[in-house]
Amino acid sequence: MTLDEIVRAVQTVLGVQVDGKAGPETWAAIYEAIVDPTKTLTPSVTEMTAVDPRSEKNILTLLPEVRPLARALVHKADLAGIRIKIISGFRSYEEQDALYAQGRTAPGPIITNATAGYSNHNLGIAFDIGVFEGNRYFGDSPKYKAVGVIGMDLGLEWGGSWKTIIDQPHFQLRPSWAQDMNERQMLAALRNRIAAGQPVYA
Repeated sequence: MTLDEIVRAVQTVLGVQVDGKAGPETWAAIYEAIVDPTKTLTPSVTEMTAVDPRSEKNILTLLPEVRPLARALVHKADLAGIRIKIISGFRSYEEQDALYAQGRTAPGPIITNATAGYSNHNLGIAFDIGVFEGNRYFGDSPKYKAVGVIGMDLGLEWGGSWKTIIDQPHFQLRPSWAQDMNERQMLAALRNRIAAGQPVYA
């Protein structure tokens, strides 16, 4: 079964327009089907409060503008009945190169196509989540799509909505000045800003 056929089958079951493209209507329908309808997603003061220790450790590596949104994502997912943790935040260039080497010149599977300086994790604007049930981590779950909808509603960019390399655990806060840039252009501009000591979100 092709991806197009899978999307069409899901759209048929959900009762949305069947076009084989997972757009906003399809993601919203998936979200409604997965999230517990008895839960409320009304924002609360807890969105800004600390979350679990593992998430907090990674959140504190992010730029200050990103931190409250990462916490809000954890809280809103919890209100929807989905337990997530922030499992990755800022990465140094050395850490990024080590990840890039994995599956190429080092043991393990390939998990990234980005070398040092070419990942938004290196710039403090991106983080990855993990879905958990109890203490069990799920690397693959339909709940990632539901969390993706929540994240986009918060104003985050979600890797699961990308057209080329789909990365469902990935979220990032794109600066307003970069809204019309592609990823490569934004990364270059971000590296230049950081090298010049300029603020990322100004």
